Amino acid sequence: MMAALRNRRLVWLAMGGLIGALLGVMWPQRQIHAVATDRLDNFAIATGHLDDETEAIYFLDFVTGELRATALSPVVRKFFAAFHANVIADLQIDVARNPKFMMVTGESIFRVNGGQIQPGNAVVYVAEMTSGRVAAYAVPWARAYAIGNRSIKAPMVLLDTMSFRAPAVDGP
Repeated sequence: MMAALRNRRLVWLAMGGLIGALLGVMWPQRQIHAVATDRLDNFAIATGHLDDETEAIYFLDFVTGELRATALSPVVRKFFAAFHANVIADLQIDVARNPKFMMVTGESIFRVNGGQIQPGNAVVYVAEMTSGRVAAYAVPWARAYAIGNRSIKAPMVLLDTMSFRAPAVDGP
């Protein structure tokens, strides 16, 4: 009786493993894209995907407001792209107020508007705390740059800006 019970358990365990393996093979799979963000003193760094194979790295200098991005070629594994913007100018920040920045990336797959160059899949959000304003940027991207190992230097695309709260007030 114990042997029959043990055999029955083994059969159910084997069937469960087989069903799990079959579901794992047949279940629709989606590639996971991880991003990272970090900061140190007056500098922030983040990553975001431009397309399914190419990732950009974004740098924000809090002192100058310079936002820069670059990407590694998936073909030759060298940096081949350079993009830039100035957050202080775009958000009309008063540098005398000692700006305080935060930066993150998100993913947004924009609709194709007919041209070869479109915004990359990563959106860079830069928030400035003293003004209460945020800007969204994208990189002008064409997959042909990456697979053809063609270098590109271009300004980043300022998608939009908005206020997320009233500006901070100095003093009591």
